[in-house]
Amino acid sequence: MFKAILLEETDGKVTASLQNLEEARLPAHDRPVMVNVEYTTLNYKDGMILNGLGRLVRSYPHVPGVDFAGVVEASEHPDYKAGDRVVLTGWRVGELTWGGYAQKARVNGDWLVPLPKGLTAKRAMALGTAGFTAMLAIMALETHGIGPDRGEVLVTGAAGGVGSVAVAVLAQLGYKVAASTGRAETHDYLRELGATTILDRAELAEVSKRPLERERWAGCVDSVGGTTLAHVLAETAYRGAVASVGLAGGNTLQTTVLPFLLRGVNLLGIDSVMCPRPQREEAWGRLVRDLPMDKLDAITREAGLAELLPLSQDILDGKIRGRLVVDVNA
Repeated sequence: MFKAILLEETDGKVTASLQNLEEARLPAHDRPVMVNVEYTTLNYKDGMILNGLGRLVRSYPHVPGVDFAGVVEASEHPDYKAGDRVVLTGWRVGELTWGGYAQKARVNGDWLVPLPKGLTAKRAMALGTAGFTAMLAIMALETHGIGPDRGEVLVTGAAGGVGSVAVAVLAQLGYKVAASTGRAETHDYLRELGATTILDRAELAEVSKRPLERERWAGCVDSVGGTTLAHVLAETAYRGAVASVGLAGGNTLQTTVLPFLLRGVNLLGIDSVMCPRPQREEAWGRLVRDLPMDKLDAITREAGLAELLPLSQDILDGKIRGRLVVDVNA
């Protein structure tokens, strides 16, 4: 038996509860690996799933949790053996198949990545999909020539999980970082992470009056989408780039092609879910190298499985700052 958060659907309503489950209920997979989960985390997508939003889960009963880190108990995959330490993000685990809000998980071994040297399971989940996505976005900006010498880089939704890691890594790499947030109480927090400029998110949420505004940003990591993304594109400098990682502000984009045609702006879509393993390993390695672990620890707080249900609404309401680590054995 193992503890897990189980979602059940009755008459279209999804309910969540902490239950004891038998191992036999875990789903079967090709080249399966059984993992004793140590830590997981809470992402915006997890908040949606726990509250039955977005139809991300199609089959119930269901164990959510899109991330986890732990130790291999048993493996039928050639790359892993009992005792190996592993991390999982993406592959629609926690959506299409059971995830990490449990003390045990059985998954296809192709979805796992060895836990990088120098990183604990707890810190891996302090990063989770949010930190991993932030690093993919920064790598994409680098690939498109956005280095520290190009000018100021904007991070929207800066006090959230993706934004917090992006601000800290960019500052560590020598970028001048502007952080956008709607929460005045996070200004000191963002400056401690390395932001040199703080913007009120309302400034970017206004619809641009012109298709091109004054050039302000060499690059951007945007987790908001919607009107904010359109506004940022209009302000992005010549041959700049915007990495789009989220849609907290909406999934529609009303803009023109002029930033792309007249300024050569690049809009970069960041997919952390189906990202190939070589790029995954590179991103995790970069996080170990480029993110000061004291800053990661400072933006992390810990909770137990039973606390996830109220916290899932908090993350949807934008009330969670930084990263939340969940100890599944607490």
